Amino acid sequence: MIPEDRARPGDRTAVLAFLAAWLAAAIPVARSGALARLEPPGPQLVLLGLTAALLALARLWAPLRRLAATIDVRPLVAVHVTRLVGLQFLALHARGALPWAFAVPGGWGDIAVAVTALALVALVDPARPGGRRLYAAWNLLGLADILGVVATAARLAITVPGSMRALMEGPLALLPTFLVPLIVTTHVVLLARLRASRRRPPPPLSAGA
Repeated sequence: MIPEDRARPGDRTAVLAFLAAWLAAAIPVARSGALARLEPPGPQLVLLGLTAALLALARLWAPLRRLAATIDVRPLVAVHVTRLVGLQFLALHARGALPWAFAVPGGWGDIAVAVTALALVALVDPARPGGRRLYAAWNLLGLADILGVVATAARLAITVPGSMRALMEGPLALLPTFLVPLIVTTHVVLLARLRASRRRPPPPLSAGA
């Protein structure tokens, strides 16, 4: 997916500016409650559309494509520490605001992914063969977890109307409008980087952009 382009000065700044602008646009949408007013599968289509758009940008927009192809993979993994939001899922379930079928498996799964992401970034060098295998295993498990969480949320939103409302309001509305598309895209980029690293020599997975 990710062509091997050399990163250029300004790529990182351009990508960070894009992400900041996207987040700035998502925050007022989350605060407005607009997502909660959509009937299923409206919110799910928003999530899928944003994820597809970001994946397309990772392939077609040169600054993001080059950065994804050359950045140290550890910052990509560090993004997943945000999945400690699983703690909030558990808290909402304890208050009766989220169903067990979503909050408990999804919450603990996200917590496990976040904690192991932090451990990988802190302790494991992805440039070493053993390190690459650990990152690859974590990436596959993390991707399976987020896809399972999204699928469960979509199923419950349709079959049990109103059960996922807590995810469509306030700060948690940033999950479908910003964080989940970013998480899925980083998993896909990591998969491409890790697969490519088996077929060719440097630039290493821990190279800077």
